[in-house]
Amino acid sequence: MALDPALLNWLVDSDPALRWQVERDLVGAPREVWGATRARIATEGFGARLLALQDPDGQWAGGSYFPKDFDFHGPEAAEGGGQPWTATTWTLNSLRDWGLDAAVLAGTADLLAMNSRWEYDDLPYWGGEVDCCINAYTLANGAWLGADVSGIAQWFLDHRMADGGWNCEWVEGSTRSSFHSTLNSLKGMLYYEAATGGSDALRAARQGGEEYLLERRLLRTLSTTELVGPWATQFAYPFRWSYSVLKAADYFRAAALHDGTAPDPRLVDAIEVIRAARSSDGTWLQDRRYPGRVWFEVDVPPGEPSKWLTFYGTRVLAWWDATIT
Repeated sequence: MALDPALLNWLVDSDPALRWQVERDLVGAPREVWGATRARIATEGFGARLLALQDPDGQWAGGSYFPKDFDFHGPEAAEGGGQPWTATTWTLNSLRDWGLDAAVLAGTADLLAMNSRWEYDDLPYWGGEVDCCINAYTLANGAWLGADVSGIAQWFLDHRMADGGWNCEWVEGSTRSSFHSTLNSLKGMLYYEAATGGSDALRAARQGGEEYLLERRLLRTLSTTELVGPWATQFAYPFRWSYSVLKAADYFRAAALHDGTAPDPRLVDAIEVIRAARSSDGTWLQDRRYPGRVWFEVDVPPGEPSKWLTFYGTRVLAWWDATIT
């Protein structure tokens, strides 16, 4: 897919957290170029702003998944209020996804081991808890920061459902996998595997979880073949915990590159949804913002062209179009 120079210039004119990825994956710049941009995350823009907000005890906002001052019975916790995105786990997710060098956070893993506990049962941070998505984030963040999260890796083997995926509601009795939970689990497992080598058992579980989504074409229920939900085709950045076919296709790109495999043909329906969402100028619009407090906004309001979504959409289509004939 030929990339429009004007579109590339627009994407390159971005915060270092996005710019280095555009330079590497779309422009094809040499490593020394995108590597220099990547190093700026620690000292400029979004990354530097988040780093400056870290608490002395290693946390952000005083809590593991929720800020210390979050009132679980107050207006912020009301239905439709979303959730705050400022606590430790969400902040680490952003910094890791943006490509911050883990060395910048040297000592943070130990501080969190000493000072951070999950809101669920006061469990220790690097041991994880009962939620698949939270454990997936912690698995990846631990691998990134050098914490021992092998127990969480085993947790995913122990809690995989019979249909192949995962569901955060298992603790409430659910026996069917969830698109949201399965994708987040896969992302965490892939990151862990890439960082540590993983294990044959974990790799098999990951690939089995991929099959759960592929059987459903990343979009549809297996029983009725109807769209699994409107959220599947709504694109928003930051991705947060919610599922979309763009987020899923980006995962499958990463997994295929990691495994050295060709794109699975069953991705085609999702790819065409992504392609159809592209505007005539080559951009993707922000569909929504997930409610909840943030440290600061990192993307445009709904209805405006999103550099982040345009990067992800362009990268996925470039990968697909280059490998599928």
